[in-house]
Amino acid sequence: MNTTKPKRRLSRWARRLWPVAFWLAVWHFASIAIGHDILLVSPLDAGDRLIELAGEEEFWASIGLSLSRIAAGFVSALAAGTLLAAVSARLPLMRDLLAPLVSTIKSVPVASFVILILIWVSSEYLSVAISFLMVFPIVYTTMLEGIEQTDPDLLEMADVFEVGRLDRLRFIYASQVLPYFQAACSLSLGMCWKAGIAAEVIGLPAMSIGEHLYEAKVYLATSDLFAWTFVIICISILGEAVFTRLVAAVVRAIERTL
Repeated sequence: MNTTKPKRRLSRWARRLWPVAFWLAVWHFASIAIGHDILLVSPLDAGDRLIELAGEEEFWASIGLSLSRIAAGFVSALAAGTLLAAVSARLPLMRDLLAPLVSTIKSVPVASFVILILIWVSSEYLSVAISFLMVFPIVYTTMLEGIEQTDPDLLEMADVFEVGRLDRLRFIYASQVLPYFQAACSLSLGMCWKAGIAAEVIGLPAMSIGEHLYEAKVYLATSDLFAWTFVIICISILGEAVFTRLVAAVVRAIERTL
């Protein structure tokens, strides 16, 4: 019986888990040393509170609503960034027109956008707009770079053999640009989630993770703060892993058809 693979898998999990156990221990002893739950609760207390929250319907409803709003902004930014990058690569005038807008979005702090958008729209849609603004510049610039880096020899060959636009898109641009699309998704996903939650903390839409974080701060419920923060971390890690694998699977499927 071959036991090499199970041993390697166990060793890999051990390397991942022991740093987590170490920092949980540091957190626990730090909470004991401080001795004030308002300043720092122990991981055990935070875990107990998380279990209590998980038994409430509002807990899951808040997660679902926050996730759906931020996901809507993310997907919209992916579509808009990809489409406008394709247009800008084709029309230099469009690229010049969008350049100052994209630079401004990248430079303006999230808090400024939050305050400005709250003047225009309801707080319910704030995280959607903020997520869009955080993701759009990354997707646009990355996809534009990918399109512009397409091998000119392949394009010249397509001109010689009079390859149609759809075939160029399928056989040339798709294979050249897909790695840039993967990179854009990976770079923007975590930033989008954190910015969306930060927007909720300021805008306080009903039934959202940001609202619960703000309430934890107002009522000095440190255990709630750590419990919700743990939820944010888990969703970020899990969401990024699932979406990255989904994109990779789609990319592989597309590449097999090329």
